[in-house]
Amino acid sequence: MMDWEDLRYFSSLVRYRSLAAAARSLGVEHATVARRVASLERTLGLKLVDRRGRRLVVTADGERIAAVAERMENDAMAIRRLADGATMDISGEVTISAPPAFAASFLAEPLVALQREHPGIRVRLVNDARIASLDHREADVALRLSRPDEGDYTISRIGEVSFRLYASSRYLAATSPNEWQFVSYEAPLGDAPQNIHLKGIAGDRPVAFSSASIEMQRSLAAAGAGLALLPDFAVSPADGLVEVVYPRTPLRRDVWLVVHTDMRTARAVRMVTDCLRDWFLRSCDEGSAHPRDRA
Repeated sequence: MMDWEDLRYFSSLVRYRSLAAAARSLGVEHATVARRVASLERTLGLKLVDRRGRRLVVTADGERIAAVAERMENDAMAIRRLADGATMDISGEVTISAPPAFAASFLAEPLVALQREHPGIRVRLVNDARIASLDHREADVALRLSRPDEGDYTISRIGEVSFRLYASSRYLAATSPNEWQFVSYEAPLGDAPQNIHLKGIAGDRPVAFSSASIEMQRSLAAAGAGLALLPDFAVSPADGLVEVVYPRTPLRRDVWLVVHTDMRTARAVRMVTDCLRDWFLRSCDEGSAHPRDRA
């Protein structure tokens, strides 16, 4: 008999296209994924993956089986979401996915207050740059700066974030505008609106540094690397940065709260989404999308 866990591990390998990435998504060692895939191949009597040195290439048979496995996994996840969504308990683990710097700046205060009021809720934060899958329960709630184009999601706009040009005062005093250098975003944010906006401002002037980390960009700008387009929430007076007034800034991006429709009625999930929505809307009503600016 086929072990369904073998099929689940194989499906994850095909989805992420590497043993390491599949292992991270499953919370296991990469050797465990390889062992599970080999077990499935023995059971089915089919070659599912070609091992070409350090590369893994899914065979034609493997692609066909992976397509069926994905449908099975989606159906199983739908059942799990429906069951979780039907619970009336204000308890359990709620996983929130958000960009790292955004989560660090915005989420701690409201979530700590919520957990104190409802100690049965356990909050798990997925603070990585990639977009966690709500369909596969990698997250229950997501905060995004881009509105998802597809998926059975309940989506609401809860605020906005402004991006402005910042640089050190010493750099600006020593460098004429036509000699400015810039600090840009690196993958996976290379195609983000703020990076496209920055490159439009830079024009023919050089991008001297790039990083996917907002914290690193802020440090580079403070050290005199050039101008960086940073979200207001990531900059404080202690950073030694000043805003560079420029006709094409600020850039404003909407903040979207996203939850899978099947999960929106789960009590714990609803408590978290209501908490975040109220927090952001109250912040905007008081004149800022960032709680620190209200102090």
